[in-house]
Amino acid sequence: MKLSRKQLKRVLPVLWIAPLAAAAVLVPAASAQPVPAPGPERWLHIRVDSQAAKGEMVRINVPLELAAKVLPTIHNDKLHDGKVIIHAARVHGVDLRALLEAVRSTRDGEFVTVQATHGDVSVVKQSGYLLVHVREDKDAAKKRVEIRVPMKVVDALLSAGSNERDLVAAIRALGAQGDT
Repeated sequence: MKLSRKQLKRVLPVLWIAPLAAAAVLVPAASAQPVPAPGPERWLHIRVDSQAAKGEMVRINVPLELAAKVLPTIHNDKLHDGKVIIHAARVHGVDLRALLEAVRSTRDGEFVTVQATHGDVSVVKQSGYLLVHVREDKDAAKKRVEIRVPMKVVDALLSAGSNERDLVAAIRALGAQGDT
């Protein structure tokens, strides 16, 4: 999927606000699990397909071990030492970690559903995963974003300071999670 800057600006806030509204925010992990040394190599696969006539696509396939080593070496804009600084994380006085703890301790369910003329959004907790689905249908060109993240990975992601997201901790937690 190829999104214009305007579309990206519309979708990204939904991805942060919807989990908040759904009470889907994390408590810091006591310590991130290291990527298991022996055993099968774990990979991060990201796929972005454009539904437009040009059919553009992006494929990212990276061993988790490599990602955990490379991310701390990047120092650019809001990414430093494997952590991303997000000032918008302070959403109107909402304690993101307490909100996520509430979601974690409740039963599975669909917490947020938004159906609008320009698209749909849903936030679901299911079998230890946080699922976010965004579907945009405008001008007959369907666009969608589907995110499926183990709750333990979300915990690790939020294990840094209040304005930071720890990508390396999340990568390590993903490696410890097994195949997903």
